[in-house]
Amino acid sequence: MTTLRFTKGHGTGNDFVLVSDPEGALELAPAQRAALADRRFGVGGDGVIRAVRSASIPEGRALLATAPDAEWFMDYSNADGSLSEMCGNGIRVFVRYLIDQQLIELAPGASVAIGTRAGVIDVHRLVDGFAADLGRWRLDGGEPLVRARELPVARPGLGINVGNPHVVVALASDDELASLDLGVAPQLDPVPAAGANVEFVVPADPLVVDGIGRIRMRVHERGSGETLSCGTGAVAAALAVRYWAGESAPNEWRVTVPGGVLGVRMFAAEDGEHVALSGPAKLVFDGEIAV
Repeated sequence: MTTLRFTKGHGTGNDFVLVSDPEGALELAPAQRAALADRRFGVGGDGVIRAVRSASIPEGRALLATAPDAEWFMDYSNADGSLSEMCGNGIRVFVRYLIDQQLIELAPGASVAIGTRAGVIDVHRLVDGFAADLGRWRLDGGEPLVRARELPVARPGLGINVGNPHVVVALASDDELASLDLGVAPQLDPVPAAGANVEFVVPADPLVVDGIGRIRMRVHERGSGETLSCGTGAVAAALAVRYWAGESAPNEWRVTVPGGVLGVRMFAAEDGEHVALSGPAKLVFDGEIAV
């Protein structure tokens, strides 16, 4: 048994256990990652993030061939210990952690390339947070039926992929959103091969104010359960509502989640439309734990 130093951080209440392992010497089995994320017997978090140099992990080395600037790789796992492609809130907290640990220098206005299992993500430092260019998105997985506890009738969802898979469901009111019991995983029919995060969203009334779309959202994350926030989920929810609203819908959105507010922006790039996520990133405390 060894002693592991960690940092606890969060982005709009989506919380993570972060560990530094630049040379890739630390081997954390899925059960150990799950133990770290356990809220009763471990540190507690929605996920575990290992900071490792891209050259020290196979997935990172594969990226360096085309993205040599992506020195750092965000090795992310869900609360159950399963590996995930990436995490929108987590990547902002990850960059905040790299700065705090003096592993990188990043002044406000500058950007850093981060390797993930969803590819390379560019993260821009703002005065009061970070913005991550999540790259191209796509409609993915059709319109599965979604059943959830306290949702009387199954609803169609919209499959969207933003580096990881999501299914977004529109609800009629804030009351309907509040009444959901997301302590039990929603059921999807058909079930996506890789699973999916499921977002339930209510458009504001009016939907658009001063050119900015506004929605509220709750989420059940694959491998973690209900969380106070999901960054890629907020992006998927904004994309879905824009898709449903039609061509006149805006490209900038404010997404209210139980843990705060996130910004989403869609913009043109050389390889197609990209989507960016912005929001805060906080480090809460440091500690040690036996693993």
